[in-house]
Parts: sequence; structure tokens; C-alpha cells
Amino acid sequence: MQRWRGYEAAPGGWGRSVVTIGVFDGVHKGHQATIGHAVARARELGVKSVVVTFDPHPAEVVRPGSHPAVLTEPARKAELIEALGVDVLCVVPFTPDFSRLPAEEFVHDILVEHLHAALVVVGANFRFGHRAAGDVALLERLGRTFGFGVEGAPLVAEAGTVFSSTYIRSCVDAGDVVAAAGALGRPHRVEGVVVRGDQRGRELGYPTANLLCHRYAAIPADGVYAARLVRRGQREPLAAAVSIGTNPTFSGRERRVEAYALDFSGDLYGERLALDFVAHLREQRTYDAIEPLVAQIAEDVERTRRALG
Repeated sequence: MQRWRGYEAAPGGWGRSVVTIGVFDGVHKGHQATIGHAVARARELGVKSVVVTFDPHPAEVVRPGSHPAVLTEPARKAELIEALGVDVLCVVPFTPDFSRLPAEEFVHDILVEHLHAALVVVGANFRFGHRAAGDVALLERLGRTFGFGVEGAPLVAEAGTVFSSTYIRSCVDAGDVVAAAGALGRPHRVEGVVVRGDQRGRELGYPTANLLCHRYAAIPADGVYAARLVRRGQREPLAAAVSIGTNPTFSGRERRVEAYALDFSGDLYGERLALDFVAHLREQRTYDAIEPLVAQIAEDVERTRRALG
């Protein structure tokens, strides 16, 4: 998959293409259906498929301070999109000037002048241009003017619930990692670099990897979870019991993500790890003494082992 920074990176002599556009945070089942449709149509037409996405998230530029929790970091999003068979990932820098681009100019500059779109595939709720003034109906009218087709990809739903990034964020925020996985088509992942903590887990006999995560990462609700710990360069993930919260037993204030890797005794400091959340085991609790806390951790470890099979 080619990766372009900005649509201006399209090479000279670039031919026609099938384009789909969106933030695609999470690359969930709905996104997969839209992107997959674009890839299939590109192959039928014998042209390249292009996914256009944006960085940073448009909400942060249009309404500073409103950046939503991020389900997939840029590198992970690119990996997931590449796995769908896309030919080109075009990441457009979303600047204040770009946010003011009228819908008609958005179509002319990006889809016509640079990407030479033969077909544009978008979700039924697609909006574009300054103040999101453009919709699918306008895109279809402009397509007739400039000579490209438009196909809407239906929203993906299950049991009456439409899968969307907003819905998945709400699941993660509530700690319902099973529902989040159902909409994503895979476990929700949180990534971070292992940094030194208080060393308290080591003192209790359960040394944990304390993850420093991206400031906008979608972190599940406080509690204890069963997860798979993924290390770079390692094919098999480790089983992990993960605690998220402020360590109330020790009067902690800083919210942390701490993972105890089962049956592992190595050093993880400085490594960038990923946690794939499989099950929520329990809420955070405060204990009056160390002994019941250690007993509870032992139970959490066994429940993690069972949850991960």
C-alpha cells in the first residue's frame, strides 16, 4: 500500500481511481464494509483504490478541546486499512484553512484535480466541506458535473444497533469491551510505552507494566480486565490481567493502565506494547489491608487465565 501525506502527493500521470473518504477511527465493521466495497469496485474497474483520511481529527480543529477519544492510533489505522487490500492511503493534514474549504472546492481539488476519481464510495451519513455543508446528494450532483459516479455504502447494524465510532467509544467508556469488540470485529486495543511506576506490584509478587498511553487514547472504564499483551517482534501474545484506575487502596490519584503478564519474568521497561481487551472482570475496589488485596489479585489472575482459554 502506498502512503501519501496530502492529496498533492499524487504522482504525475496518476490514472483514474475509486475513492472513499472518512476519519475511519476504529476501522470498525461499518468502515470495513465501506472500504471493502471501494476496493472491490476498483478491482472491477481496473483502477486503484484510494482511502482519504485526516490528521488531526477534524473535531479538534473545528472545535478545539473537543477531540474525541481515539480508537486507533495512526500507525494501527494504517495497518488495518492496508489489510483490507487498499492501494493508497492518503492522509490529508486537517488545518484551519482546509476546514474552510467549500464543499464544491473540496470535490474539485481533491477528487477531480488530484485523485481523478472515477467513482466515490461513501457512507450514507457522509458530510464534507466547510461547516459540513456537503452531503451525498450534493456529491452526486457534482459527480454528474465532473464525470464521476457515487455509490453509498449502507450503514452496518446488528440487533438494531448501528456500528459507529461514537457507539464504540461509549462501549469502551463503560468498560463493555465485549460489545466494543463485536462492533470492531476484533478486540479493542490500547497501546503505550512501559514506564516506571511505584514498583508496588513487584512488592506484592505481581510486577506490572505501567503503560504511558496517548493523551487521547480510548481507555476502558476503571476496573480489572483480561487482555492479550502484544509485543513487537513476538508472534504469540501474552495473557495479561490489566488494572485501570487510581489504585484506591494506596490513595492514588493518577489514573493508570497496569498490566501483569502471566507466566512472564522478563523486563518490559521502554517497550511499546499493545493490550487487546477481551473481558471485564470486576470493578475497582478499596481494601483495608494488603492480604485481601493480594488474594484478590490471585483470583483476578486465575479468572484471566480462564477468560483467555
